[in-house]
Amino acid sequence: MNDFDALVQRYLDVWNETDGDKRAALVAELWAADGRYVDPIGSAQGHAELSALVGAVQQQFDGMRFDLAGDVDAHHDQARFTWALGPVGAEPLVIGFDVVERDTDGKLRTVLGFLDKVPTA
Repeated sequence: MNDFDALVQRYLDVWNETDGDKRAALVAELWAADGRYVDPIGSAQGHAELSALVGAVQQQFDGMRFDLAGDVDAHHDQARFTWALGPVGAEPLVIGFDVVERDTDGKLRTVLGFLDKVPTA
């Protein structure tokens, strides 16, 4: 276990928090003020945009949950991990891979997301 395990779990908790006020508080605790997220579908910078992006994803995938899908691999101030999104107890609809970087205060500075499995139309 490394100290990124807890950080990644808190990151996934943000993606799973459906209450907007609670999510905004979690984002403020976890992310640097100018934190940036980017994946093939969306991007956000700063607490308000990050919370709004997560809310939009939750609307698109209502009732689904993000879970860690393997170990967190970390060194220095960056880590990588695979996650899965889907109904609880069922085959995930989406599988992705994120690379996170934290700042000197231990807050997320950058998240680069990649999508390995996405639903087809």
